[in-house]
Amino acid sequence: MDKCSVTHGEKLRLDKSADATLDLWSRTDVQTCTSWGAPVIWDGMFKPDLYDQWHKRDQSSVALTVFAVGRYLDAYLGVFLNSSEHHFMVDLPVTYYVFTDVPEKVPNIKLPPHRILKVIMVERHSRWQDISMMRMRTISDVIESDIRHHYTHVFCFDVDQVFTGRFGSEALGDSVALLHAYYYRLPKIMFPFDRNPKSSAYMETGDFYYHAAVFGGSWQSVKAMTEACYKGIMEDKENNVEALWHDESHLNKYLWLHKPTKVLSPEYCWDLKIGYRSDIHFPRLLWATKHYDTLRIA
Repeated sequence: MDKCSVTHGEKLRLDKSADATLDLWSRTDVQTCTSWGAPVIWDGMFKPDLYDQWHKRDQSSVALTVFAVGRYLDAYLGVFLNSSEHHFMVDLPVTYYVFTDVPEKVPNIKLPPHRILKVIMVERHSRWQDISMMRMRTISDVIESDIRHHYTHVFCFDVDQVFTGRFGSEALGDSVALLHAYYYRLPKIMFPFDRNPKSSAYMETGDFYYHAAVFGGSWQSVKAMTEACYKGIMEDKENNVEALWHDESHLNKYLWLHKPTKVLSPEYCWDLKIGYRSDIHFPRLLWATKHYDTLRIA
């Protein structure tokens, strides 16, 4: 990884934002800002109480989207929701938008007054790849019909994850991307971009490799992001092409052309199978154990 280009004593040029208080030099072992001036959030850089006070004063609110289709609901949804209640934006109003083909199986979880669970019926596709890609249109549609009228921010998650530590208001921003745990230390030549020129997700190089398991931002930015990804997916379908890593490939293309205003470190989505890393101080969200052999079948 590169190092932050902002010189010591300077701050990021972020007007009216708690991000201006970030200590970019508290983590000299990692990259704490991008070449375009967006912060990369690591443990030790921010003051949690300050962020929470700022966003409460700003009346920030969050819509969390998660898809639990087929066997994924039984395997992961209960743990995901219960762990989220302990760690995700706990002091802010949050509504969970759970998209599933079996609404009656969504577990009942005890929620405080400022937290709401909404269950939305979706079609179950025969291929997991199609479920993954079509979520982009579904998220865009629900932002237009519902979320934009009630919430300032949207965060989109894969369901096969478990919250283990604070995933708080420091993660909020206009456009938020996540560094992929398996690629953040590797040279760009090894990033798995879609290098097929026939795909609308085609890119020869990029800034980082982002993980589609977590992305977010203001509702306006997430709507633009998901609409663009869906458009690219449909263009590929018309040309009988499928991007290498499906919606993740399209998301990386979008975030290369439209730089995120905040980047989350791999602490915000870590896989314990990677093993010990000295720069990962406080994993906040962990990959759950994958059972693709039994889950990714019709």
